[in-house]
Amino acid sequence: MANPPPSSETPRVSYGGLARVFIRLSLTAFGGPVAHIAIAEAELVTRRRWLTREHYLDLIAATNLIPGPNSTEVMIHIGYLLRGIPGALLTGACFIVPTFLLTLALAVLYVGGGDLPQVASVLAGVKPVIVAIIAVAGYRLLRTALNKTGLWLLFGLSALVIVFSDVPEVLVMLGAGLLYALLQTGSARGLFSGVFGLALAYLPPLAAAPAGLWDIFWYFLQIGSVLFGSGYVLIVYIQQDLVNNFGWLTGQQLLDAIAIGQMTPGPLSTTVAVIGYIVAGVPGAIIGTFGFFLPSFVLVILTAPLIPQMRRSAFWSAMLSGVNAGVIAAILVTVVDLTNAALRAPDGGWSPAAILLALAALGLLLRFKLNATWLILLGGLVGLLAAHVRP
Repeated sequence: MANPPPSSETPRVSYGGLARVFIRLSLTAFGGPVAHIAIAEAELVTRRRWLTREHYLDLIAATNLIPGPNSTEVMIHIGYLLRGIPGALLTGACFIVPTFLLTLALAVLYVGGGDLPQVASVLAGVKPVIVAIIAVAGYRLLRTALNKTGLWLLFGLSALVIVFSDVPEVLVMLGAGLLYALLQTGSARGLFSGVFGLALAYLPPLAAAPAGLWDIFWYFLQIGSVLFGSGYVLIVYIQQDLVNNFGWLTGQQLLDAIAIGQMTPGPLSTTVAVIGYIVAGVPGAIIGTFGFFLPSFVLVILTAPLIPQMRRSAFWSAMLSGVNAGVIAAILVTVVDLTNAALRAPDGGWSPAAILLALAALGLLLRFKLNATWLILLGGLVGLLAAHVRP
């Protein structure tokens, strides 16, 4: 199926327009997968109205039913919705490649013995803005998704589980969807699929051989095929396999690779590029990144046409609604966690400047629906200027 079904709600967007927006998202989407999804909501749903909030929620829910990095798969889904398979390839590449090149440049500096760029002051200004963007996106999605009493209860239960247990967020989302579907339909139809998805979340990758280019490709292809959740789950796999079992990296190299991934915008999974470069130079970075993201493109293109049929099925429609409740709960918990981290001063107390910046961003988003990308850039500029005028 080359293109999605036509819809009166789906605008005709040019390939150039898609490329410009997703390159900009790649270079400004700091803060992890939940933040990426929130920033994309502000840009694509609220500002440009390329798709409805209901449809956007369904795309998020669908990515939680398949392995791979969630935020990247949401971007691929949007490209498919707007321009079919060529659009999916374009939006995915435009979201991944700019961040990959930036990450690779930092990896070259790191391995070559140079100092990593000092970005603490910029991030100090970006973080409060990210908190505001996520909070507003979560509020808008919450009003759309939780339209039934049962979903509100499931939302509250999911939030409690995320806060007070060590259960990974993706399992909470899938479990919420499965529970709601079973309660709504009174049927075990699809139960096997739900349990199978939950089991895949902890399925370990196959063993890797010594680190040649084929071995790097094959290892990260396996990871991309079984990884549920965010880039942080990827780090757990790498620590166990590449540091503890195979000795491709030292623990310090892994920490440095994670730091570079955190410094750059876009998907944290581009940490794979740093690891590939450490192990086998530029070819290793390219082949590792290609192997890791390849399953995401394949799985999204195969499953995207099924989303309308899933909404017409009582069981799968309820499953998507339940997963959405879990997603909103994860966004709420993320806002709380990031607020605590973003609004603190270096001495551990609350930072008045960061609080004012977050409130200003919140007001601009709610009152004027300002472009989130420009807000992020403005926040970084404020952080940079504040660092220079600080006594």
